[in-house]
Amino acid sequence: MQAAQKGAGFDAALDVWRRRKWLAILAFPGAFAVALSMAAFLPAVYKSTATILVERQQVPEAFVQSTVTSGVDSRLQTITQQVLSRSRLEGLMSRFGLYADLRQRVSLEEVIELMRKDILLELKGQQSKRGDETAIAFSLSYRGSNPQQVAQVTNALASFYIDENLKVREQQAGGTAEFLRIQLEGIRQRLEAQEQLLSQFREHYIGELPEQMPANLAVLERLNTQLTLNSEKQARASGQRASLAQQLAELEALRPPGAAPDTEVGQLEKLRQDLAVLRTRYSENYPDIALLQSEITALERRLAETASPKKSAQVIQPPLRPYVQQLKQEFGTLDVESKLLRTEEQNLLRSIALYHQRVENTPRREQELQGLQRDYDTTKGLYQSLLKRQEEAKLAENLEQRQKGEQFRLLEPALPAERPVAPNRGKLILTGLFISLGLAAGAVVLVEQLDLSFHTVDALRAFSPVPVLVSLPHIVTRAETRRRRWRFGLVGLSAILGLVLIVGSSYVAIKGPAQLTVLYAQLQRLRK
Repeated sequence: MQAAQKGAGFDAALDVWRRRKWLAILAFPGAFAVALSMAAFLPAVYKSTATILVERQQVPEAFVQSTVTSGVDSRLQTITQQVLSRSRLEGLMSRFGLYADLRQRVSLEEVIELMRKDILLELKGQQSKRGDETAIAFSLSYRGSNPQQVAQVTNALASFYIDENLKVREQQAGGTAEFLRIQLEGIRQRLEAQEQLLSQFREHYIGELPEQMPANLAVLERLNTQLTLNSEKQARASGQRASLAQQLAELEALRPPGAAPDTEVGQLEKLRQDLAVLRTRYSENYPDIALLQSEITALERRLAETASPKKSAQVIQPPLRPYVQQLKQEFGTLDVESKLLRTEEQNLLRSIALYHQRVENTPRREQELQGLQRDYDTTKGLYQSLLKRQEEAKLAENLEQRQKGEQFRLLEPALPAERPVAPNRGKLILTGLFISLGLAAGAVVLVEQLDLSFHTVDALRAFSPVPVLVSLPHIVTRAETRRRRWRFGLVGLSAILGLVLIVGSSYVAIKGPAQLTVLYAQLQRLRK
């Protein structure tokens, strides 16, 4: 039963082939001619590749640390954007005469975009310890129709990458050094200003600084010792004056009755003796001492006003005894010494007060000085750090200028390709063959489905339950035979003309406006 069904199916297919063989024969050459024309007329596309090695820094990083911190991958992306810029690609087109025909038919932007797609960058990296991939080399490829021209363009692009890498690294190193120089100048000015503030503070508060505290305490102790010695000297002088005053009073009591005492002078001497006695007992702030000082001052002024050469000539003083004269000289000497000691005492008190004030102000000055010193130390540390970094940046800049840092080196220059990489003509022909067969089979199936006529008695019987009584075969006459021959000749001539038209149209479409070339190149890239 199954064998009968298979035989019936084969017979049906054979009947369809007998009826539609000329349609299949005419449909197949048309599609296959298009594929053959594309395979024959599409221009050859050549590809040249240049390999560029990423050389690491030649000087060990332990000696010179590079200031170019960007990785190779990110720097390659930056350089690629610069190399594929419109100005660069337009310059290459003018230099090598690229896309001359295409530039006359399409806009420059489309041509530049096509050239960008013809340039291919492929990284060749290795796995680093951190897990990311770092490029150690990369290949640069370019596609075109002229193998010599393609190799020249590829080498020119490689030189662009090498030059741009040097330029980018020098700019980054120089920019880092310039930035650090500007920052260092600002920090230096601030450091000088803080040094000036610190110097002015030390000059203004000289004697109250923390490091002068031991010296101030030592001077204060010495002044207190001198003040104690001065007080003792004053006490001894006061005692000696009191003793001399008592001796003079006793001698005055023994003066002869006929002697003419100098009343005011004696009174002045008496007041001085009393003042000396009071000073031995009380301080200078005692009221009686102040009163006696005012009386002595008034009496001295009166004696100075009343004294004259004439009067002194009239008053004849009796000659003093040598012992009394000696006592009075000693008394005057003690009086002068007492004045000197009192002056010294005042000076010592003022000095003690000054040093006391310095000692009391030292903690406050220490706090203020610590604030200034802290700011100064911070700025100085920042300045030294920036100075060190600037020196390192200068070394790194010099390293890049001498091309001792990381750089690109052309490992394998591009050579003219011996064979085109596209189109794959065998693959195109094979693909066109299968497409043509499919189109022919599809046309036969479509026409057979649209044909509603019955070609066999069995088909009619299968369609209608009405019995078929008579079946007449087709009778071929001579006139019909001649018509078939003419029809066959016309169809064959039309098929030949169609094939010629298809081939000519394909040639014009491919070689003419070159739009199909662009489309084919884009399809090749999308497929890869």
